[in-house]
Amino acid sequence: MDNKPRGTVKVFGGTPLIIICVIAIALLAILPMTGVITSNGQRYLLKIFLYCALGIAWNLMSGYTGMTSLGQQSFIGIAGYALCVVTTTYHLGYAMGFFVGAVIAGVISLGLAVILFRMRGMYFAIATWVVAEALKTWFTSWSYVNMGGGMSVTVSPYPRTGSIYYMALVLVIAAFIVVYFLLKSKIGLGLTAMRDDADAASSVGVNIFKSKLLCFVICAVITAVAGAMFYLNKGTIYPSAGFDIGWTVSIVFIVIIGGIGTMLGPILGAFIYVILEETLSHYPGWSNIILGIIAILVILFLPDGIIGTLQKKLNFEIFSQRRFSEPKAKKKIAAKSE
Repeated sequence: MDNKPRGTVKVFGGTPLIIICVIAIALLAILPMTGVITSNGQRYLLKIFLYCALGIAWNLMSGYTGMTSLGQQSFIGIAGYALCVVTTTYHLGYAMGFFVGAVIAGVISLGLAVILFRMRGMYFAIATWVVAEALKTWFTSWSYVNMGGGMSVTVSPYPRTGSIYYMALVLVIAAFIVVYFLLKSKIGLGLTAMRDDADAASSVGVNIFKSKLLCFVICAVITAVAGAMFYLNKGTIYPSAGFDIGWTVSIVFIVIIGGIGTMLGPILGAFIYVILEETLSHYPGWSNIILGIIAILVILFLPDGIIGTLQKKLNFEIFSQRRFSEPKAKKKIAAKSE
């Protein structure tokens, strides 16, 4: 184990980073209107945005809070069906479908928290997966949602890919901002302490249950809205697809590849995953095997993911959750000692 001091960590932030982000977002918003980003390019980016949002939410729970869930497909399936029921059965708009899906996911996460938070580690992870499998079985036999026959989204006029593209862009920006400022707050400090040692965090005043609950609900809502947008783009949902464990496998792959416990990790991971998925779609018998091999190699040689490894090797942080950089910290300590 490398015990050498890392030295001063360079924190990239402030006005220059904000300007870069604003320019990047402006380009993503304007270029599709000019035709530089084609409809096919928008389709790829739409998928990347949705996986970014899913990765950011899961990273909040696992990377910063220490709760590893294998049941995120529960909220994706629920939101997808909520969208279909609202638009097809009640003939309301898809925006209302997003809202209903997010509210139901939030309420269900509150109920599940009472049971699931009694468990830790692999027991928590397995329990979340069991819940998702139970929901899949229920929806497959529930006549109200057409059982295993699936449901379709019925809205008129149906939004084009370009419209959903902008919805997904807004979602990933909102998810990033919410998670970033949550982690920068006092609650964020408690979350990190809880991840490292829950008992020690509790002993210094961190409310473990409330902290976990907040993250669990935020993660559920973001995941639900992303899932609803995915099925608005797809148009049809089936229990076997909406509640498929493959959703969580993809999310875990994205976060591990990019860098768990980093803000940019899920974003980079989503880009890599979508590119690999689209490229390997021509080799259906080998795609999952190749993705699995890549994940194993990254875990072995880059255990902190691409972003995490770069940050450790080069001693820098982007979108750091530190309250202040190390030079400022030294100044504060010096001022107190005078």
